[in-house]
Amino acid sequence: MLTGDMLRRSAKRFPDKPAVLWQGNTLSYSALDGQANQLANALLALGLPKGTKVGIISTNRPEYAVAFFGVARTGYVLVNISVLYAEDELAYVLEKADVEVLLFQNMFAEKALAVASKLEKLTSLVSIGGAVEGAASFEDFLNPQPSSDPQVPLSEDDPFCMTYTGGTTGRPKGVLFHHKGRAVTAHTVMVEEAIDERDIVGVVTPMFHVAALNIMFQPTILAGATVAFLSKWSVDDFRAMAHETKMTAAFMVPTQVSMVMSDETFEAADFAAWKKLSFAGAPMPDWVQHAMMEKLPGVKLTQIYGQSEMGVVAVLRHWYLPEKLGAVGRQPYNVDVAVVGPEGKPVAPGEIGEVVSRGDNVMLEYYREPEQTAAFFQLSDGWGWTGDLATIDADGFITLIDRSKDMIISGGENIYPKEIEDALYAHDAVRECAVFGIPHDKWGEVPAAYVALKAGRDVSAGELETHCTGLLAKFKRPRLIKFVEDFPKTPIGKIQKNVLREPYWKNHTKLI
Repeated sequence: MLTGDMLRRSAKRFPDKPAVLWQGNTLSYSALDGQANQLANALLALGLPKGTKVGIISTNRPEYAVAFFGVARTGYVLVNISVLYAEDELAYVLEKADVEVLLFQNMFAEKALAVASKLEKLTSLVSIGGAVEGAASFEDFLNPQPSSDPQVPLSEDDPFCMTYTGGTTGRPKGVLFHHKGRAVTAHTVMVEEAIDERDIVGVVTPMFHVAALNIMFQPTILAGATVAFLSKWSVDDFRAMAHETKMTAAFMVPTQVSMVMSDETFEAADFAAWKKLSFAGAPMPDWVQHAMMEKLPGVKLTQIYGQSEMGVVAVLRHWYLPEKLGAVGRQPYNVDVAVVGPEGKPVAPGEIGEVVSRGDNVMLEYYREPEQTAAFFQLSDGWGWTGDLATIDADGFITLIDRSKDMIISGGENIYPKEIEDALYAHDAVRECAVFGIPHDKWGEVPAAYVALKAGRDVSAGELETHCTGLLAKFKRPRLIKFVEDFPKTPIGKIQKNVLREPYWKNHTKLI
């Protein structure tokens, strides 16, 4: 299925229905469809060849929706770029991705223009949200163009969309997808999260990440539902948006849910219409799930496990709880998933292996990264390797153990940080934690834990050490516990353990 057809068909079914709600503004399906065509025609008028990269730097707003479907109808590739990048990071991504056209929100004009002046390939600039000297305004770029479909011949296998990995292990990589791959994820989410035309779906994580772009926005349009955009996260703004739009569904990262549940001004009435919550990106502490079920019992929780490289890999629906508590779910109806050993053979139930996936849901490549692409498709048999260690039970439910790169080898023993984090989360004062390996002269490396406490709680490192004594073998217990207010995180809410770990390993070599 072509991406542009998702919007075209929904616009035919629901021409006057709101497609996008944003800060009191409404964009109907027919208007979104027409503006997407205008943008496509404007881009094609530049005379650039098929496969040209079109970058976008913007917060969540209607123009992002127009850009997504407009570029989808050109044969060009939309490159979704983090608004958080510093100037040198932005320059790296724009150059690495071969971006020739850049759409940028005017609030990011200074760094966008500074970088553009240094890149020869980047020749066309368009500003979103207001005029900027040196760039065409979004409105002026679109207005002369017809709202008719440009009728560019396209294939499901054509590259269409590139997102960048969150940078938890170094420089971000461009994950290149075809139309078919993104269609698979959209259909997966629409079915597994039960999104339908009656829903008003809150998109509250940044659109430059697959979680918002492909796990909520695209399926919402496919279903003919309504998108409610939140441009910048805060509990107050989310509460207001949910109340004003009568939001029925949302995808959130656990940190966001935690903030809503911890808010002193929480009122269930503000979320009266909310019925569906999906979450992913990081483990959801048990206390957050219990608080959600207590305060908003009408909201059904769906856990999603996936990656930028392969969309949705596993889903855990609410009716599998509490029996399957701790699992991340099992493979969706349209995706192949397995847990395998180093040679690609499935492990027995309960044994640890690596999660792999195969099918139209898997990326084409890491753009201009042949070695890393080869490592991802390491056996050249179509299976993509996630780097996540897990077990699988007899019913096909997957339980994550840890990232293979995060595994700690201490005195020859494998230690999985998630096991230690689960033990720390069992203490009711712990709000968030991260465990990683630090160098040790005798054992090679040992576990260290950074811990953030819930508001108003005061616990010592000694108390947490005692707490872990009854839950963990001695060699697994943290040798260092440090209290922090917060953690460095990716835009989707994953703790950047590489940032925490780096100072300890400056003059050491890690074995894995």
